[in-house]
Amino acid sequence: MANPTKWGLVATLKAGAEEILAFAAWHLEMGAHRLFLYLDAPCPRALPHLKAHPKIRVIETDAAHWEKRRGRIPEKHQVRQSLNATRAYRRQAKDLDWLIHMDVDEFLTAESSIAAALGALHKDRICARVRPLERLAGSESHYKARIPPGPDQEAIAARLYPRFGPYLKGGFISHVQGKLFLRTGLDGAGEDVEIRIHNAFVNGEENPGPAELAQVDLCHHHSNDWDHWMRHYRYRLEKGSYRADLAPARSRDMGGVTLHELLSQVESLEGEAGLRVFFNEVCADSPDLRARLEAEGLFRSRRLPLSQARARQFPKFG
Repeated sequence: MANPTKWGLVATLKAGAEEILAFAAWHLEMGAHRLFLYLDAPCPRALPHLKAHPKIRVIETDAAHWEKRRGRIPEKHQVRQSLNATRAYRRQAKDLDWLIHMDVDEFLTAESSIAAALGALHKDRICARVRPLERLAGSESHYKARIPPGPDQEAIAARLYPRFGPYLKGGFISHVQGKLFLRTGLDGAGEDVEIRIHNAFVNGEENPGPAELAQVDLCHHHSNDWDHWMRHYRYRLEKGSYRADLAPARSRDMGGVTLHELLSQVESLEGEAGLRVFFNEVCADSPDLRARLEAEGLFRSRRLPLSQARARQFPKFG
């Protein structure tokens, strides 16, 4: 009888104790064999609970940590994420079959078992992509799937989001790429492996041996509600997922503008009220949006009892 497939995740975390412990607890209950959690900022309330769990390896990435590794703290958080994920792959994931890099607001769900889905892949599949669902803000269980690529994509986007659809990638405000499971052990024969935010490179080749892990979803809690979205808006606009150097949803020749340009223009011309209009059309849960998503086959319902998972895995936290 074959040994069961073992998978784990690596994450660079900057969040409150409740969020960090819920993220960890959920994935432990989804079957993760090991969690490698790099704290990008101190979290003294969560730290002892993380350290005490036998399946968690927690690393505090303070100034001394980065001074030893790189000589200084990398300025961009994306760079820190990639360095931490690559280090976990090369040095820590030896007892795993697969490793995925994730963020604290992303949660894996599966039709049956993540381990079974990975174990069913042919041995020549090296990367397995998990596609995202974006949670509708204000809901606990309502999500939307991305608009699939194809000739009808723009028409679907216009029906779903009459004003802002043309500026969204796949109808999402966050990423559509999802995240990538990577087989471990690829660096055992001298191959060079690097993990990025959404991709991986093996000897310079991007995402070799790719597969789509259709049985598994990445539930992305990009915005919980309007206040949550606004608290993160400025950082995302300057340094995160709405930053200026990301490409527009469609080419410049076709009138495309970046999300950074769109949101900056809306804010400049209409102020916070304009941003609220954008949020309500694109992000917020509503009966009208759910009906439109249903009509396009893009509405999804997923229940993630995160607080219950946290209580089970970390019963002394309170």
